[in-house]
Amino acid sequence: MQLETARLTLRKPGPQDAERAVAFFTSPRAEFVGAPYTPGKAWRHFAAEIGHWDLLGFGMWAFCAKGSDTALGLAGPWCPIDWPENEIGWLTFDGGEGHGYAFEAANAALDHAYGTLGWTTAVSYIDPANTRSIALAERLGAALDTDAPQPKPDQPCLVYRHPVRKVAA
Repeated sequence: MQLETARLTLRKPGPQDAERAVAFFTSPRAEFVGAPYTPGKAWRHFAAEIGHWDLLGFGMWAFCAKGSDTALGLAGPWCPIDWPENEIGWLTFDGGEGHGYAFEAANAALDHAYGTLGWTTAVSYIDPANTRSIALAERLGAALDTDAPQPKPDQPCLVYRHPVRKVAA
């Protein structure tokens, strides 16, 4: 499964993305997703992204500029077995920020989740200090939902609820 936007191709992540993903998850850039991790934990976390696709048939896409296979980040549906709700997540690798790519990718992912996957609700779990992700969620139309269940009650986060989209499947 692949999606296209005006500037991006969204594709299933694969081995070609491991180096950039591990670099992200071992860097301070990943502070808002519970990292930085050791290289081994970063590799296993990225392997879980690929495994999510194999277990559920969907997951976060690697988003790339059209005409390139270099991943700029990951965005899309994420719903581990212990998550209370379906999430749309995003992260950008080094060099991918500041161009609106995460917005474009997350917007396409929301259309896919509400249309093709038939989701009736979606949230984004965001670290309270992650002002850039909060701004992106709000730009996508999401609103803070203080009554939503927490994915990790011992590590509270902000839960942004995305408005329902009427999208043809």
